Amino acid sequence: MQGNGADHDADTAPAVRIRGLRTQFGRQVIHDGLDLDVRRGEVLGVVGGSGTGKSVLLKEIVGLIRPAAGSIQVFGRETARMSDVERRALQGQWGVLFQDGALFSSMTVAENVIVPLREYTNLPDPIIAEIARIKVGMVGLPPEAADKKPSQLSGGMRKRAGLARALALDPALIFLDEPTAGLDPIGAAAFDQLILDLKASLQLTVFMVTHDLDSLEAICDRVAVLVEKRVLVDRIDALRRVDHPWIRDYFHGPRGRAAQAAHLGDGGR
Repeated sequence: MQGNGADHDADTAPAVRIRGLRTQFGRQVIHDGLDLDVRRGEVLGVVGGSGTGKSVLLKEIVGLIRPAAGSIQVFGRETARMSDVERRALQGQWGVLFQDGALFSSMTVAENVIVPLREYTNLPDPIIAEIARIKVGMVGLPPEAADKKPSQLSGGMRKRAGLARALALDPALIFLDEPTAGLDPIGAAAFDQLILDLKASLQLTVFMVTHDLDSLEAICDRVAVLVEKRVLVDRIDALRRVDHPWIRDYFHGPRGRAAQAAHLGDGGR
């Protein structure tokens, strides 16, 4: 009975659970006592002013930066206490899309997607190549894009190629760092819809750092606002009622009002 209870707890635990996080570079403290849960199956938008450590938080969760103190659990596992073998297995359960795709410029799109498949699987080369082609199509790129170098793609296509690589190992959790930055409104809206479609079809949990108010309105279930070295998490409609100078300016400024009006004009989510 105890084993079944443990399995149930693992299934219902947040995808990411952060407690008492402290991030410090020299004398500069970025986060202090930060607590955050990322619920399974949600799209969580992460926003905050310059210097609040949005991308730093993402990198701490995936292990690229070590926090000064605190606890980070992913799928119920404490990341700081893992062996190298356990950490490698966990890394295969998430994918990361960095700004502008962060693709290897000397490789084709297909070769970029193949990188994690070669690193984390022992699949035969023909199967790996076929998976790469499937992932390229999954993110809405034409088949011929698989054989192109990143320099031959538009900004929006590079982001989709980066997303294809992030999805290579069929992760349950994806991290997106400013996914619509630099895209025109039509391209950004199309990328938002792609994320929603993939979330539904693949049952993904999405952690998305963004400045894009339209994306927050369109696809986020909740929003985490980094303020005063901690985080406030709620739905957008509740955050609009928070009496905090930065939050008020962000959601009630001209861009915030425009995003809300556009969202309401589409009938809401």
